[in-house]
Amino acid sequence: MPISAAQRAALLTATTVLLAAGCSDGGDGTADATKPSGSAGVSALAAQKLSWAPCPAPSAAEGGGPAPSPLPGGAAWECSFLQAPLDWAVPEGETIELALIRARARDQDRRIGSLVFNFGGPGGSGITGLPAFANEYEDLRGRYDLVSFDPRGVGRSDPVECLTDKELDAYYALDFTPDDEAEERTLSDAQKRYAAGCERDADPSLPHVGTENAARDMDLMRQVLGDDKLHYFGISYGTELGGVYAHLFPKNVGRAVFDAVVDPDAGVEEGALGQAQGFQLALDNFAQDCVDRGDECTLPGTSVAEIESFITDLLASLDKQPIPGIGERRLTQTQATNGIAQALYSKEYWTYLEQGLNDAEGGDGALLLSLSDSMNGRGQNGSYSNIQAANAAINCVDFKQRYTLGQAKERLGVFREASPVFGDFMGWALASCSQWPVPGTWEHPDVSASGSAPILVVGNTGDPATPYEGARAMVKALGDGVGVELTYEGEGHGAYNSGNACVKKAVDAYLLDGKVPVSGTVCK
Repeated sequence: MPISAAQRAALLTATTVLLAAGCSDGGDGTADATKPSGSAGVSALAAQKLSWAPCPAPSAAEGGGPAPSPLPGGAAWECSFLQAPLDWAVPEGETIELALIRARARDQDRRIGSLVFNFGGPGGSGITGLPAFANEYEDLRGRYDLVSFDPRGVGRSDPVECLTDKELDAYYALDFTPDDEAEERTLSDAQKRYAAGCERDADPSLPHVGTENAARDMDLMRQVLGDDKLHYFGISYGTELGGVYAHLFPKNVGRAVFDAVVDPDAGVEEGALGQAQGFQLALDNFAQDCVDRGDECTLPGTSVAEIESFITDLLASLDKQPIPGIGERRLTQTQATNGIAQALYSKEYWTYLEQGLNDAEGGDGALLLSLSDSMNGRGQNGSYSNIQAANAAINCVDFKQRYTLGQAKERLGVFREASPVFGDFMGWALASCSQWPVPGTWEHPDVSASGSAPILVVGNTGDPATPYEGARAMVKALGDGVGVELTYEGEGHGAYNSGNACVKKAVDAYLLDGKVPVSGTVCK
């Protein structure tokens, strides 16, 4: 399935609050850990049989587009639905359908099992994500059935949808960095309407879309797929989901890889501040690359400071006067900042950022607006996937912290110090869940996983969305003998798909042959 550079970056969206859009039972991985005490509902669900069929075209909530193209060799993708409890506290009660996709292993005689992927978000669709990246996992398909899914609240799995497409156009064009009380009231009112729309659409499922329930869904998926252990590849937010799974079911962990790692020790503020610093580092590296290329770089300035001053001046001018974008839509300061962040997800997209900034300086905001649209899940036909609605719903039901706009405003100083470009947006976005109708679950997730098999934790030193420090925090939090650290000294969000042969060799050797690299191995 063809995928643009901007779409590719959007599939690896991190747990970000840029656009404002652990509680556990201590389970030990035994059968009883999959359900609350006294429940008899899980056994029947675990015995269900999946009906696999050719995959249809993605739904609007999944982003639309054509059905996935055949795999190398002509094999077809297969899709099915898994029945899971709406509320895992009452597993014998109402159920929901979770959409699954599968590519069967080429060598069935040497098949290891299923390898389950989560590509991040939260809110990313695995039904569209896995086919988009399929060529890069073709070696793994030699011995694994590649499997992914739309987590609850996402895509085709009882999706959360908060506003109409027209309303979302207006919402994403708002000023998310208010300059006065009138703009603060406008933003607060908009956040209230957004949250109310989510509640209207998703009630009664809204309280149940959190990460812990998704982790329980994965263990049910493991059983229904017929695997004794869950072999897992989690990217970005998928590492948080994987860490929560490992905590709940440590004895059920098979071969697992966490790439582009979310810091499990970070609460809302710490996570947002880390992202502000991470995106600023990526922007610094982009600007330095521009300086190093000399006259080949078309941006004004001969130093990092001069280039970034040009960018901040451009954003300030857009705050006062948006410029023409696409059709009747104009490029606002918020959308431009979001477009810049989108282009920083991979060094491969720096050329789009350079062109987009130049175009915007000349009064053409189309490219930066297109990048922003990609982050928000907006298709060229004007329809939105539910990636950002699901992102908000999952984050707000996961995290207890509720910042008012006033409290967010008080913290702007430290965010501006962390990033002159992204600080204001990250700081104000602390209030994203202030109007949310459902309480949160934890200050931060518990991922301690004593007794788990080794988990390969891959950190990228130049990652803007999940800064490198998160990988080391994850290794420590998983516990002694569980987390195995692999460092990639490179740019972009994620390491396995970066093209680095050293990373791919190490990950493939673990997943295919069980060879655990020495913790602390560095790939350059």
